[in-house]
Amino acid sequence: MSANQLSSGERQGRTLTIWTPEDKSFWEREGEAVAKLNLWISVPALFLAFAIWQVWSVVAVSLPGLGFKYSTNQLFWLAAAPALSGATLRIFYSFMVPLVGGRRWTAISTATLLIPAIGIGYAVQDNTTGYPTMLMLALLCGLGGGNFSSSMANISFFFPKERKGSALGVNAGLGNLGVSVVQFLSPLVVTAGIFGIFGGDPQTIVKNGQSAQVWTQNAAFIWVPWIALASLAAWFGMNDIADAKASFATQAAIFRRKHNWLMCVLYLGTFGSFIGYAAGFPLLIKSQFPGVNPLAYAWLGPLVGAVVRPFGGWLADKLGGARVTLWNFVVMALAVVGVIGFLPSGGSAGQFSGFFVCFLVLFLTTGIGNGSTFRMIPVIFLTEALRGVDRNNAAAVAQATKEGNTLGAATLGFTAAMAAYGGFFIPKSYGSSIALTGGPEAALWTFVAFYVICIVITWWYYARKHAEMPC
Repeated sequence: MSANQLSSGERQGRTLTIWTPEDKSFWEREGEAVAKLNLWISVPALFLAFAIWQVWSVVAVSLPGLGFKYSTNQLFWLAAAPALSGATLRIFYSFMVPLVGGRRWTAISTATLLIPAIGIGYAVQDNTTGYPTMLMLALLCGLGGGNFSSSMANISFFFPKERKGSALGVNAGLGNLGVSVVQFLSPLVVTAGIFGIFGGDPQTIVKNGQSAQVWTQNAAFIWVPWIALASLAAWFGMNDIADAKASFATQAAIFRRKHNWLMCVLYLGTFGSFIGYAAGFPLLIKSQFPGVNPLAYAWLGPLVGAVVRPFGGWLADKLGGARVTLWNFVVMALAVVGVIGFLPSGGSAGQFSGFFVCFLVLFLTTGIGNGSTFRMIPVIFLTEALRGVDRNNAAAVAQATKEGNTLGAATLGFTAAMAAYGGFFIPKSYGSSIALTGGPEAALWTFVAFYVICIVITWWYYARKHAEMPC
């Protein structure tokens, strides 16, 4: 039976029993349309996951004005806790698509976002809510962080090798916009009782000597209806791929592969930087430049990083992932040095404009690097699986391709899990550095040193002439 019979009998419910995207005739006739449909349903689901994951980066800044008596270090913990739980959940989510199915898992995991969204909406209405409750709600926001691993693993199965970078860049880039949108939209939606009697009572805050009413719960409640719609769209509109099924034992082979661990380091440098800087940016601005309203500027950084991510994937498809990643880390290291130069120090008040521009460059490079490193992973494992395989043996090529795609997808998810810890360590590094030294410079110099390590790894294993795995 030929692959082009997909639409006339190779679907069992929402399951695709034949899926061969590397077959160009199949791709042009049937595969591309199905793959794009799954991608465009996946994007808003991932967007909402990122919004819930990072909602605390906004809510934490607002709590003191609402009368919550939390210390600065406790506020940094609330901003960092979702990344800690999200990173841990990603380890498990990495392996869920081959076990459960992409459609099923996308629908289920998106629906779980309702738990923290509704919980936060009620908790912030009472400024006597205990810190342990708030910390638990912050940890539950990690459900959104976990979704990234399963989403990226799922989409990687749908596209051929030459399109993976662009497709994964679109999924992750537009999904990452949730970080920027939640930081931009939240200050707007809290100004009005848009949910009427269903949204609860307003709170009174005092700002610049004047009192005003706000509905802080709207920052969480605004996402509830959209989460419900995205879950239904995933359940009824997406597909499971029969060939993507694999046991945990099969996927666990990545733990014996050197390139899995190397790419964990590189992706920590790109995505880990993006999510960590996004989570800590509002509080860093507030601590270093007290006269600046952090919520007026903080959303621009994640916006730049998210929008440019598809370009990073496309550029890697054209020029090679390793080359783009190498030079990207060079620019990242220089941008952090620039940030340090514009911070307040000694008797100087610092220069916010220079600080902000350098951070925008940093967010830009995290986005490009996100796309390029995620293009590298499936190419590395597919190339490794096909080495030594007789290309004239169709069965052997098909088996090797399936193995390469399965391990590549598992690695995409697992590296994303490891990288998400950056969302915890970067804000906590700021807090610890400020507590110990009075400023964030020690943390920032540590980031520079890490980027230098990433440069060396990328050049030695992937970018230099005669590299072990050019990609």
